Amino acid sequence: MTVKNSREPVVYFADIRVDSLSAKKTLPAKYIRMLEKLDLPSRVKGKSVAVKMHFGGDIGYTTIHPLFIRLLVDKLKEAGAKSVKAMDNNPATGVIRGYTEEVLGCPVVSSFGKDGKNLRKQKIGFKGVDEVEFAGEALDCDFFLDLSHAKGHGACGFGGALKNIAMGVIPPSSRGKVHGLEGGIIWDRDKCTFCLKCVKACPNDAMNYRKEEKQIGINYHNCTGCQHCILACAEGAVRIEKERFSEFSEGMARVTEKFLGHFSPENLLFINVLTSITIYCDCWGFSTASLVPDIGILASTDIAAIDTASLDMIKTENLLESGLPKGRELLDVDGHLFEKIHGKDPYMMLRYLEEIYDCSSKYRLEEIK
Repeated sequence: MTVKNSREPVVYFADIRVDSLSAKKTLPAKYIRMLEKLDLPSRVKGKSVAVKMHFGGDIGYTTIHPLFIRLLVDKLKEAGAKSVKAMDNNPATGVIRGYTEEVLGCPVVSSFGKDGKNLRKQKIGFKGVDEVEFAGEALDCDFFLDLSHAKGHGACGFGGALKNIAMGVIPPSSRGKVHGLEGGIIWDRDKCTFCLKCVKACPNDAMNYRKEEKQIGINYHNCTGCQHCILACAEGAVRIEKERFSEFSEGMARVTEKFLGHFSPENLLFINVLTSITIYCDCWGFSTASLVPDIGILASTDIAAIDTASLDMIKTENLLESGLPKGRELLDVDGHLFEKIHGKDPYMMLRYLEEIYDCSSKYRLEEIK
C-alpha cells in the first residue's frame, strides 16, 4: 500500500483530565469550546444534518453519554442547521440509554427509514462485495456528522469513525457481504462441548442447536459475520474457515469511500468519544470494564486523521487489567493494544482508505483548554 497524502489535518482534542476543580475545566465544557472552534455556522447553516451514532443494545451501558449528544445537537441548532436527526439501525434499542427526542433535542430515527426500506444501492465491485445498500436517511441529509464511540472490535480490531460508516450505514444483508470477505464461519464437531454459548451469543438467530442430529447448524442467510459466536466459544469449535483480514480491511475502506463520496468535504465532520473504551463493540448488548482510563473527545474534518489519533492515544502501557476477561492474556505480537487483544492491525483499514480517498493519517493535534 502506498500512501500519497502528506497533509496534516487538525485533530481537536478535549482532554478528560482537569487542571482544577471547576466546571469550566471539565470535559463537557471543553467539548462545547471544541464545537465552537469548528465554526459550525459556516458548515451547517441552512442544511439538514444527519448525526450517525451507535444506539447500543440490550443491557449495554458504555455508549456515548446523552449529555454530549444533546450539547452537540444544541450547537448545531444554534449554528442554524435546518434540521438535525440522530440515527442508527433501530431507535428502539436506544431508548433505555436515554436516546429519545426529549433528551437529545432532535428526532431519533432509523437510518433505513420507518419501514426499513429507505435504502440506496451502491456498486462496490470488490471481490464478494458486488454492491451494498446505504442508509437513505443519511444520504437524504445535506451534512453528515459521524459521531463514534471508540472501542475494540473482534472483527476489525477497532471501532471508530471508519467502522461507524463501513458497518453502520449498511443493513444486515450488506454487512454480511463485507464480513464474508473474512471467510465463512464453520463448526467443528470434534471440539464442540455443546455448551450452546455460540447459539446464545448470536444476535441474528443464525446459529441453532439441532438436538436430534446433535449438531450446531448455521443459517448463512441470517449470518452477518459479526463473529459473536466465535468469541463466545472457548473451545475453538466455531471459527472462520479462511481468515483474510487484509481483504476485509480493504472492503471496509472501499465501502466507506463510496459512502463519503456522496458528500462534499465541507459537508463532513467526525467526532470520536474516547470514554468507556471496552474490548468489544457496543452491539454486543453488554458492557465490560474499560481497557484504559478515559481519554476525552476528538474532532476533525478528516476521517483517517481522527481514527489514527484515537488509536495513538489508546496505549498498551495504560492497560487496565480489569478490562480483560479473566484468564485472557495479551498476544505476544508487536503492534497496537487492540492487535495484542484481537490479533488484527487496526490501522490497516485506514491505510487502505488513504489509497482511494482524500484523507491523511498524519495529523496535528490541537488541545482545547
